[in-house]
Amino acid sequence: MKRCYRNLSEFIRQLDLAGELKIVRNPVSSHLEISRLTDRESKSPMGGKALFFKEVKGAPFPVATNLFGSDRRVCMALGVDDLGQLAERLRGLIEMRPPQGLREALTLLPTALSVTRFFPKRSRAKRPPCQEVVYRGDQVDLRRLPVLQHWPKDAGPFITLPLVFTRSLDSGQGNMGMYRLQVFDRKTTGMHWHIHKDGSHFFQEYRRAGKRMPVAVAIGADPATIYAATAPMPRNVDETILAGFIRGRPVPMAHCLTVDLKVPAEAEFVLEGYVDPEELRMEGPFGDHTGYYSPADEYPVFHVTALTHRRHPIYCSTLVGPPPMEDCYLGKATERLFLPLIQTVLPEIEDYWFPWEGAFHNIVVVSMDKEYPGHAQKLMNGLWGQGQMSFCKAIVVVDREVNLRNPGEVMDKLVSTLELGSDLSLTRGNLDVLDHSSSTPNFGHKIGLDLTGRFAGEPPRIPPEKGLSGNIPDEAALLSSIQNGLEDIVGLKIIVPHPSDSKTPVLRNPMLALNVHKGSKRGGRFFADRLLEDEDLKMFNILILFDPPISLEDHSMVLWKLFHNTDPGRDLYFSEGRVVVDACVKGPMDGHMREWPEELAFDGVA
Repeated sequence: MKRCYRNLSEFIRQLDLAGELKIVRNPVSSHLEISRLTDRESKSPMGGKALFFKEVKGAPFPVATNLFGSDRRVCMALGVDDLGQLAERLRGLIEMRPPQGLREALTLLPTALSVTRFFPKRSRAKRPPCQEVVYRGDQVDLRRLPVLQHWPKDAGPFITLPLVFTRSLDSGQGNMGMYRLQVFDRKTTGMHWHIHKDGSHFFQEYRRAGKRMPVAVAIGADPATIYAATAPMPRNVDETILAGFIRGRPVPMAHCLTVDLKVPAEAEFVLEGYVDPEELRMEGPFGDHTGYYSPADEYPVFHVTALTHRRHPIYCSTLVGPPPMEDCYLGKATERLFLPLIQTVLPEIEDYWFPWEGAFHNIVVVSMDKEYPGHAQKLMNGLWGQGQMSFCKAIVVVDREVNLRNPGEVMDKLVSTLELGSDLSLTRGNLDVLDHSSSTPNFGHKIGLDLTGRFAGEPPRIPPEKGLSGNIPDEAALLSSIQNGLEDIVGLKIIVPHPSDSKTPVLRNPMLALNVHKGSKRGGRFFADRLLEDEDLKMFNILILFDPPISLEDHSMVLWKLFHNTDPGRDLYFSEGRVVVDACVKGPMDGHMREWPEELAFDGVA
């Protein structure tokens, strides 16, 4: 049965009753210690538990983390037993057809009217809970909040689960987004909205008009509203309506005290203030969801004019970094919820899957109902033209019969079907701001892989001259042989589907992963040329290069590095139906002149 939580405290109490909460009673520090404990917990089996730190050194408020960091907790947060239930509710609304008569109209009327029930409403409370305690002007001191220093090389403490409320100067349309805030001092923070985000779009409107932009930030709300702030909604749709849809009832809103904006009345904390369009300040670096530090850059400054909170508030935060972490589960909820919406535009889509290791913008696998020649390519281009799907660097398309819930079937399709000469499509377009593999920021190469069955009119796949079947070479002997001519190869792993997953006795594309030591004058091209000439490796059509620290036995790590470290237009080296893929760190020896980000780690942190 659907459960609608009024506020964060109610949700945390329910997590405790469900055995999904671990309470930490010993005093802890907001400087790295809470983050280190959260990182450890989030990488426990099944996402571990939500954490509640009762006593934070130097702060009067408790801290909650990893609230959404498991399949079960995300479902609890959204009031469902399965994420597919929300998608089906949404499908029921968007698939309404025009009525054919009065009788049918009367049948549809209750469903149509129910949509208006999701719009936010004004709180009836004389004093909304979020304003039980009020600080204005010089009373404001953000340092009282237990804002976390998340990773060792972060530029400072960051608010990472904020609901940022803005309004368009031109249209009056409101927006609720989630943009990190670096706390600079008592009354100012950074406002890190990326150039593609609605907040940044509204900011440009104020900048052109030469006016200050009012901003309000809520920290902690009911879980559906927190989730809705992360969702990739269209620009003209208020995210609080999505929150109301998930809750099954409107989000109560309260007027701010110093700016003309509304925030969730049940929020734990609220920061009110403004952004001056002509004021920028250096923000970052920050340990980001890609698993790397995003670099420092200039961003607008948020000036806080009022700080309000509940009488006994809970500060909540999220830690992002190498998967699996809490944002993986939030992203999975978005994947399921938005499937019906993308199907209204591209109805040939049967299902899709965003692997965690791709950080939800580097790769998507799509199964489709193919109907005509070139349909897979049409689908790829259609996806690259849809909202935040435009950031996707790689799209893999398979037939509808492939079960995306079983990644082994996708791997089986890749090794048995892909023909490098005809199944790859390279293009260029916009990339996520955090993509570091491209030689240019925000723009670069994309790749599409068509693994669907051939139709008449499409070039047939050429049968492979040879494949790998049964007789898998001894890895130690193969490594020794390669090192005779190239000692900088320090490890290798033959990649084949697990026997229980594979349906194909002969692999069209045997794959080999290798650890290589690159040098200042030996980039990907150096190794590709030599590996493609090695007679002992002729049986392998796909060879992938990784840096020596990467364990080739760690499937998730291998995928993470492959998806994040590869520019399809620069790092793929083809020769006679074979390819070497360079998933190593890049530098000038590879033609990559941008600074390469550092990987996140707690090494040396007690």
